[in-house]
Amino acid sequence: MFQSFDTKSSPQFAGERLSALRARFDDLGIDGFLVPRADEYQGEYVPASAERLSWLTGFTGSAGVALVMRSQAIVFVDGRYTTQLREQVDVKVITGGDLVNEPPHLWLSRNGSKGFRLGIDPWLHTAAEVRRLRKAVEEIGGSLVFLDANPLDDIWSDRPAEPMGAVTIQKEEHAGTLAAEKIAVIAAQVKEKGAAAVVITDPSSVAWIFNIRGADVPHTPHPLARAIISADGKPQLFLDERKTGIEVRAYLAQLAEQLPPDAFLARLEDAAKRGSVMLDADLAPLALSIAIEAVGGRVMEAGDPAKLPRACKNATELQGSAKAHLQDGAAVVEFLYWLDQQPAGSVTEIGSVHALENARVRVGERMQNPLKDISFDTISGAGEHAAIMHYRVTTESDRRLNEGELFLIDSGAQYINGTTDITRTVAIGEVPEDRKRFFTLVLKGMIAISTARFPKGTRGCDLDPLARIALWKAGGDFAHGTGHGVGSYLSVHEGPQRISRLSTQELLPGMMLSNEPGYYRPGQYGIRIENLIFVKDATETEGGDMPMLSFETLTWCPIDRRLMVVDLLTAEERDWLDAYHKETREKLMPLIEDAAVRDWLVKATEPLG
Repeated sequence: MFQSFDTKSSPQFAGERLSALRARFDDLGIDGFLVPRADEYQGEYVPASAERLSWLTGFTGSAGVALVMRSQAIVFVDGRYTTQLREQVDVKVITGGDLVNEPPHLWLSRNGSKGFRLGIDPWLHTAAEVRRLRKAVEEIGGSLVFLDANPLDDIWSDRPAEPMGAVTIQKEEHAGTLAAEKIAVIAAQVKEKGAAAVVITDPSSVAWIFNIRGADVPHTPHPLARAIISADGKPQLFLDERKTGIEVRAYLAQLAEQLPPDAFLARLEDAAKRGSVMLDADLAPLALSIAIEAVGGRVMEAGDPAKLPRACKNATELQGSAKAHLQDGAAVVEFLYWLDQQPAGSVTEIGSVHALENARVRVGERMQNPLKDISFDTISGAGEHAAIMHYRVTTESDRRLNEGELFLIDSGAQYINGTTDITRTVAIGEVPEDRKRFFTLVLKGMIAISTARFPKGTRGCDLDPLARIALWKAGGDFAHGTGHGVGSYLSVHEGPQRISRLSTQELLPGMMLSNEPGYYRPGQYGIRIENLIFVKDATETEGGDMPMLSFETLTWCPIDRRLMVVDLLTAEERDWLDAYHKETREKLMPLIEDAAVRDWLVKATEPLG
């Protein structure tokens, strides 16, 4: 299995660990300390050695930050994790905060004591974050204190070792563009801006630029590495040689000077002495700006030059992703067929995860494109567990899929030619009508995004209401974004593209996104339907005034017709669904060998009657 079902949360130790941290406050000259989920590379997915937030509080979600003060500790999370937070932390010593509406900097400006001294580890916060924090504490007459070492690392006696995942080459047949060409484009941009160098701090960007993949963090194939690309001269790649074999070292030697990670700061200072150094203030840890300015250098704030090119997939990446999704769709169909044959109450959440992963392995072997990994821990939730948006089943929480319940399974896979992410909510037996009604409202939102046409310049926030309007009219909503960006055999959560209330990034051709509206009734049930899509080039509309962009669907898998209230769907929505199911059947049938599964697929994709 690519995932563990062990209980990772340990809230019972939070009290003593918080006390141990507070015991260092006086020596450090601070009144509080921030513990973000991020690591030194500012990634969403972090290695076990950087799971400081989880170790301290017990909260295991992928987004959050703890503000530890002398007599209070608050963990700030977004709407995806409010239920999970309550279940995972010791509420006697930790309270919950709102990461979206009142994040730590706003909380401090409104509630912080006069003269409050906030300690931070400058490797775990970006320059943009620090600006907000500094402004907040100065408003209450306080100050930021940059610590030389993270005090948690001294307390964490059994901290895991740093990862040493093997690095592989992502060949041109999958990458579509040679690494040397990407490097040349970036170097030219650095020269054009009059800078000496740019620092690439995002491991996803490092992986994309150099056409390599790694295994340092769970389910995301990027190596923990940084790079400095100069206007002139060979790039420098800071990547531990223990991660690279002879073939990879020989490949990288043609592109860059491979150096140990502990040489990074010295080389950064050398670059700063030659001229301005470009940094992305939203991605780079503040420690880099401090190091540059300490030697008299100048930081030039500029966006990561790989961010947009990486997001706008080339033709090779899109073709590879389309093939990966067909293979993945066949695997999910085999799983759904299997699930349909099991009597209600005979299957567990963990058993379902096993069955789905086995299907992906089996289909991968058959198609000679093996499953490399899952793209995130599978969310497998029945009944009330489905209402926990990012529920992670453990051996302690595992339960059976019972008659009359909804079962939500959100999963993804990593193949060498693409990253997938798909959610299906299915009926276990006959479910109540109210569940079917909300399922149909969610489906209407998913279809609205799938069929959207929009002009150049449209942002994710402009489209987000399309996925919600049917729910809003019924008095419902969902507390997560409608869609996130997806990488090409990289992170399943990739920026800057999103479909959400907060996304101001323009949607550009080639950007891959999820389309996943949902509805969650705490303690009862949850619904989510998710396909991946990508932005197509603008085309003319007959009788229209201007070309319009649109989405093309990548995910092919039946949506449970048993849960649809057909009368709630418009004629256009029914037509879209029938066409989607027809194409699903035509695309997947050649990939399925078992006659019983083929028969099931035919029935699951019949037109709405």
